[in-house]
Amino acid sequence: MSCILNIETSTNVCSVAVSQDGACIFEKEDHSGLNHAERLGSFVDEALSFTDNHAIPFDAVAVSCGPGSYTGLRIGVSMAKGICYGRGLKLLGVPTLEILCVPVLLREMVEEENALLCPMLDARRMEVYAQLFDRSLHEVRPIHADVVEADTYKEWLDKGPVYFFGDGASKCKEVITHPNARFIEGIEPLAKNMMPLAEKRMAEQKFEDVEKRFKAMGFDRAFPPNTPPETTIQALKEILHVEDVKVYSPLNYGSYEYYPLCLSENSDDGIECEIRN
Repeated sequence: MSCILNIETSTNVCSVAVSQDGACIFEKEDHSGLNHAERLGSFVDEALSFTDNHAIPFDAVAVSCGPGSYTGLRIGVSMAKGICYGRGLKLLGVPTLEILCVPVLLREMVEEENALLCPMLDARRMEVYAQLFDRSLHEVRPIHADVVEADTYKEWLDKGPVYFFGDGASKCKEVITHPNARFIEGIEPLAKNMMPLAEKRMAEQKFEDVEKRFKAMGFDRAFPPNTPPETTIQALKEILHVEDVKVYSPLNYGSYEYYPLCLSENSDDGIECEIRN
């Protein structure tokens, strides 16, 4: 087995956990909001001090790779890559929607053998990032940005129970009224729930290349309508700390314009990400 530092920053929760031989030996969580830039450094420092004081060597760093908040993902990935560079460790990427499934399965919240799991992350309005898994965490449907309507998941609901959870599920309760729809509250992506997924990827040697761009998915930025393009681009440069960005046609939602965005290829940023709204 191995010792892995797990970092989860894809939503409003910032969390860090250390697993050794599959057991959690250290964990820290902050649920107070988007304070990741402030909290993550101290959490990681405490985790590294704990393992160093107990002479426990790390083998890898695991980090959530989205979907989720672009700012949160960027902070988590940057921290993970820095530790891997500094200590010569392996890097593991763990999808956020798979992390959401872990507590549901471990706590045996799903009763029916033929039930499906549908983790959801809120993407504003009635849109969510969602994916479908069976009880063995085998993918049934890949991740999509779904605009949730009554029949969005009818194909699977007609066949059996589907459990919806994550911060995107609560707003879907009044829309998805199929008798096979089940909703689970209070499920958040946490670093301690990354452990079995990270251990599995470690055993399978599914490592990320630390020296190449780390692919992630996020959504974060909104600007008032009629904002001049040059103002938007300059703001994004300052927010994301990059030299150049590409901004595509805005999507108009009410009083804001949401910009699909990706970092330019010549940006030496270390993370490649698309912001979708």
